[in-house]
Amino acid sequence: MGALRSRRTLWILLGALLLSGCQTSGQSWGHSDPDAVPWEIGFVTPYSMEGWVEDSATVDVDGNLYRRIGSGGAAGGGKNGTELARGWARTVGGNYRTVLDAKLPVRIYVRWQSVVEPQTYQGWIEIPESARQVMRDALTQSCQEHPEIKEFRTGVAVLLGLAPGGMVQVWVEDKCMHPVKVARGQAEIEPQGPYLGQSGGHYHPQTEASKRYVEQYGIPYGSW
Repeated sequence: MGALRSRRTLWILLGALLLSGCQTSGQSWGHSDPDAVPWEIGFVTPYSMEGWVEDSATVDVDGNLYRRIGSGGAAGGGKNGTELARGWARTVGGNYRTVLDAKLPVRIYVRWQSVVEPQTYQGWIEIPESARQVMRDALTQSCQEHPEIKEFRTGVAVLLGLAPGGMVQVWVEDKCMHPVKVARGQAEIEPQGPYLGQSGGHYHPQTEASKRYVEQYGIPYGSW
């Protein structure tokens, strides 16, 4: 009888340990490996300065290369009658794609069409350690303004701003989901042109609203 009671106690203890382990592992991304943080990448352009992302890639903190992590339209919007294309909007948003399996990035590659010029650019942007620390903190610290954010967020975002002339601006989200500028770079012209020369020189089509804006205000080079 004593042996039976001992075995029952042992199974109860083992069950409690397993349950505790499952609960811990569900939130372990911020503790067991602070660089194994779920993240996504987004792309944005200045207002009416439309762009089309052909390809992107990243190298993470372990030195692993992840190809084709995102492509497609870069959100920018537009409002005729204003000069909002000058500089970056105070509040930025973008089209986001989840980066599967990669840990936090140390550099990001992007090749995109600046449709308004038109021109194709490509290049690598270095992501500083300070940016990765902001991303780690975003999932492990609470936002004093909105403490509920920590309860529902499941990852962090990296946003690349792509501007005419090949300028690239990088933001990451902090613990309050505010964009923080962390890097800036100059991309190079892709000599093969759009789609690596496979489109006969044809670019992604520009919207009529963007055409009207550029005709009226031009392209504000040097403002990004």
